[in-house]
Amino acid sequence: MVRPYAVKGKKRRKREDKYDRVEEAEEAKEAKEAEEAEEASEPEETEASQPEDVNKGAMVEKHRNGNEGEEKVGNPIELEGIPIIPVELSTKNGPGAIFILERASLEVAKVGKTYQLLNSDDHSNFLRKNNRDPALYRPDIVHQALLMVLDSPINKAGKLRNVYVRTAAGVLIEIKPHVRIPRTFKRFCGVMLQLLQKLSISAVGKREKLMRVIKNPVTQYLPVNSRKIGFSYSSEKLVNIQNYVAAAENNRDFVFVVGAMAHGKVETDYTDDFISISGYPLSAAFCISMICQALAGKWDIL
Repeated sequence: MVRPYAVKGKKRRKREDKYDRVEEAEEAKEAKEAEEAEEASEPEETEASQPEDVNKGAMVEKHRNGNEGEEKVGNPIELEGIPIIPVELSTKNGPGAIFILERASLEVAKVGKTYQLLNSDDHSNFLRKNNRDPALYRPDIVHQALLMVLDSPINKAGKLRNVYVRTAAGVLIEIKPHVRIPRTFKRFCGVMLQLLQKLSISAVGKREKLMRVIKNPVTQYLPVNSRKIGFSYSSEKLVNIQNYVAAAENNRDFVFVVGAMAHGKVETDYTDDFISISGYPLSAAFCISMICQALAGKWDIL
């Protein structure tokens, strides 16, 4: 009694499968005809018309996930976004400005199973266990200072020559004026982590290095006829920055040395002058904003 039911059910399933196959074949045929008609009505896309955001998004996702093991040390990696037509930097445009951020808190350490850029918010327990002061690990100061100088009118006008960052450990980093620093702090930490591990970051689709680790000292990259000015709240020479910049010679480049640390003062042996621009302690970002405003007034940049 069991066998007839089994045979009958098996035959029924075969008939249903056959019906489904016919129906699927008809649907596939109709879809193919519709696709061919659509392709015939639309022009073909060339490689140049393909959106670049796909590659950019994949590279940004790679920075977020921290897949540093997939590339060899020393190979340049790619960072999302530079202006399509960067401003040409030339001495024909007149004098320019260079910013040096000293004693920046950019240190990489292995926390758990991954390498991370240390900061006081996320790694306070790790730092205390290793007998370090969490208050000194402030990469957000560098982030804010870079955003301020790269977004300034003097950079948009092509007057910013370069930006250099020297970490507390003595690592010197060169940053091009037309680089787009990530706006969020988390993404900035990811980019700095990749930079310190891979030693350079290139533009998407180009071989230009937007950020790279270079050899010390920083003085070998500075213009010969430049005025090097250090800033610190502890300096006894308190000046009005607008009057100070306006009284400077018009044919010399400016080099501004600003501290990018939470506490302490900048001590360098290559500055020509050491000044204070306020009777109150200022953040590095606000100090840079005052400098850029004074330069914009001197060079008539609106």
